Amino acid sequence: MASGQGAIERHGNHRRSLGHGIVDWVTDLGEMVLGWVIALGDITVFCGRTLSWLVARLPRRETLMPCLYQIGVLSLPVVALTGTFIGMVLAVQSFSQFKVAHLETRLGAVINMSLVRELGPVLAATMLAGRVGSAMAAELGTMRVTEQIDALSSMGANPIAYLVVPRFLGCLLLIPILTLMADFMGVVGGWFYSTQILGIDNHHYWDNSQRFVSAFDLFGGLCKSLFFGAAIALISCHRGFHCDPGAEGVGRAAYSAFVNSFVVILMLDFILGISLDKLYFLLWPQGPTFL
Repeated sequence: MASGQGAIERHGNHRRSLGHGIVDWVTDLGEMVLGWVIALGDITVFCGRTLSWLVARLPRRETLMPCLYQIGVLSLPVVALTGTFIGMVLAVQSFSQFKVAHLETRLGAVINMSLVRELGPVLAATMLAGRVGSAMAAELGTMRVTEQIDALSSMGANPIAYLVVPRFLGCLLLIPILTLMADFMGVVGGWFYSTQILGIDNHHYWDNSQRFVSAFDLFGGLCKSLFFGAAIALISCHRGFHCDPGAEGVGRAAYSAFVNSFVVILMLDFILGISLDKLYFLLWPQGPTFL
């Protein structure tokens, strides 16, 4: 009798512990979702304030030019080097598959189309997020920790207009140029390896590239880059403005700016890729013609 009662008590305790576990799991899930909603609302307000100041008043030349130099000029070497090696890597990886199908002369079309439509914009944005986005988040985070942003507010200057808008304009205006640089160097790198190392005929390489790659592909890549640049600037500046105290908070702001920017870049690339494809077939319902 006592053993049966003990079994019932153990069963009841197990059910209570299971119920507490489910309640704790639901509570943690609710807190996580609530945190995401709060963060989304916070960055939405931050974006709205940035855009409102951008429309109200453009930054001064002495404030904008250093940002343009840091974002654009200093990023050119790494973007050019990355684009060159990506073009050569595409040639190396694609040649064996195309050789099996006896389509080696089509290699130029595949390399150049992949570069101008996808890899050029995404890689330029990734390099910008890693080199510039993390630096902006760390710089603004340090200013937040050392109360320099609060000092700007106390002197009557708006921190968004003085610190965020020039960086936002720099990323927005210069990432198309960086994308063009990545595209150009990737095309040159792919051409060099394909024609000089793999022995593909130069005439057929460029002829197929011209037939398969259109101006709309280049336009689509540059259109994507504008969204990527805006996302990088807004996310990085937001992370810097809302940095946690201490050196650990600055480091967390820097790496979270890069990670969040990279995830958003991939999401935007997916959404914009679908939208641009629909736009292409809306303008040219017959589709691409290669003959």
